[in-house]
Amino acid sequence: MVWEQPVLNFTSVTRWATSATQPSAMTDIPLSTSGRTALDVARDIALHAGGILLQRFDGDKNVRSKGRADIVTDVDFEVEAYVLKRLAEEFPDHGHLAEETGGGGRDTSPFTWIVDPLDGTRNYAIGVPFFATTLALAHHGEVVVGVTYDPMRKDLFVAEKGRGAFLNDEPIHTSARTSIDACTLGTDMGYDDEMAGYALQLLDKLWPGMQAIRIMGSAALGLAYAASGRMDLYFHHHLAPWDIAAGILLGREAGAVVTNKNGEPIKLESPNILAASPTLHAEFLRLTEGLNWRGR
Repeated sequence: MVWEQPVLNFTSVTRWATSATQPSAMTDIPLSTSGRTALDVARDIALHAGGILLQRFDGDKNVRSKGRADIVTDVDFEVEAYVLKRLAEEFPDHGHLAEETGGGGRDTSPFTWIVDPLDGTRNYAIGVPFFATTLALAHHGEVVVGVTYDPMRKDLFVAEKGRGAFLNDEPIHTSARTSIDACTLGTDMGYDDEMAGYALQLLDKLWPGMQAIRIMGSAALGLAYAASGRMDLYFHHHLAPWDIAAGILLGREAGAVVTNKNGEPIKLESPNILAASPTLHAEFLRLTEGLNWRGR
């Protein structure tokens, strides 16, 4: 498979992007060594990382287990190495936190890049074409730039704090539906078997009080879909910072309420997440009050 970088029209994105000659006034994000904004760099890296994923998708992969139901491939490591190399070249003073190789430089810089080279590894490994590469920039723990890229569909979700969320140049917004019984809910089972069981109990309790349920296989895309209204609501109980960093900002900038599972303020270290429009978010909390999934 020969990969060609998609040609995307970023007219409406670049109209709000920071000037290439000045730091961002919003958070004073320094420009990269090549003179570009953090968003421009993240977008470019994500597109090329997605190209690697696409090239390797139909080929042989080295797959090994990290734990029950948790796997990693050599492609995860290949893409992560590429992303971290590019980030080190463009922002040598920034820290990073990556899924497969850990972190560095976070004690000396207020800026940290958070990287998941391949979100949806099991989908990818078994040939299901639903996965993404995602990266975000946090400033003192607050996400200020987020990018999630689905190379199979050439869907590029981007957000910058205070400047909206976009999918391939078009502004995105959360679902306009106003009642859970009209909604499609997205979730994933994760790697905590007990909590996964409680999630299934939750869905059984709500059923048939919704239209459909989708087990996504990629939290990054689940959150991006909730931000863009493709999914009405997304929830998950067992996540890491690299799973949710970009999704937190995408949701907020698209009008979603993004919290932990009990409606409390979300943090990068939060192990669980709930993202939906204000109306649906409030109804979901009301409908699930007292359930084991909420209390454990």
